[in-house]
Amino acid sequence: MKLNLFIAAALSGFVATSATAQQSTFDNAGAAEAAVDNIEEQISDDSDRRLSTFGTEGRAIGTYGSLALRATSTSNDGDTNTTIGAGMRYGWFDGVNGIDTNLSFAYGATNGTTTENRLLAGLDYRRNLSDAFFAYGQADLALDRLTTTPGEYSQDLFVGAGVGYRIFNTPTLQWSIQAGPGYRVAEVVGGEDVTEVAASVSNNVFYSLTETTYITNDTDIIYSEFATTIANDLAVNVALSDSLALRTSYATRFNDQTDNSFSDGENTFGVSVVYNFN
Repeated sequence: MKLNLFIAAALSGFVATSATAQQSTFDNAGAAEAAVDNIEEQISDDSDRRLSTFGTEGRAIGTYGSLALRATSTSNDGDTNTTIGAGMRYGWFDGVNGIDTNLSFAYGATNGTTTENRLLAGLDYRRNLSDAFFAYGQADLALDRLTTTPGEYSQDLFVGAGVGYRIFNTPTLQWSIQAGPGYRVAEVVGGEDVTEVAASVSNNVFYSLTETTYITNDTDIIYSEFATTIANDLAVNVALSDSLALRTSYATRFNDQTDNSFSDGENTFGVSVVYNFN
């Protein structure tokens, strides 16, 4: 027996240029946003830059939002596996200031034993200083009480701020960088709790190949005395219609606390179909 339930409602999105609200800048950077996509797409550690239009410069003024709910129950040879996920996005932009919030919860169980219990939340604020410069503030929270891998975080809170610069900002090519200080408060499996200053850098690229096809690449790095983490997401997106898009992605996650070399990082290949109600 297999039951799948999926409900999603999305009001609007944006190309991250005027507000440049990309993934935030640590290992759990924008993790809440990514987790909403995971619920919808069943692709672990996938990410979505929330592009609702193709080759259209700038973020739409107004509000946007989405709500997703997914549940799966599978029974096979006496074993029962259950997964439940819920995600929410909400944000607004007034032409100068923009706020984006993301919240997700994932639960899994096998034969009554909990296998996943994770909460992710993110808050991002952007303010345009000029056509090229912007300022940002962010807060990201991840709670995963079931992780047992030494060096991983069972709780991770990051608060940061900084400035960014748009190197290119055209309808077909957007390229921006941002950097700034932050502070991390984390609980580490098999180690001491972490409370320390950190520095973050992000690089975000959007390139339109045609009116319906575009490439995105997001890179996020955070350095602190405890650990250096790197996240990179490369994706090819194709608009099938005004509301339906096909997305193929390759995501890499690296943490020098748990990976001996960059080749040991976690790599995820994903193919998904995204439907937006505009």
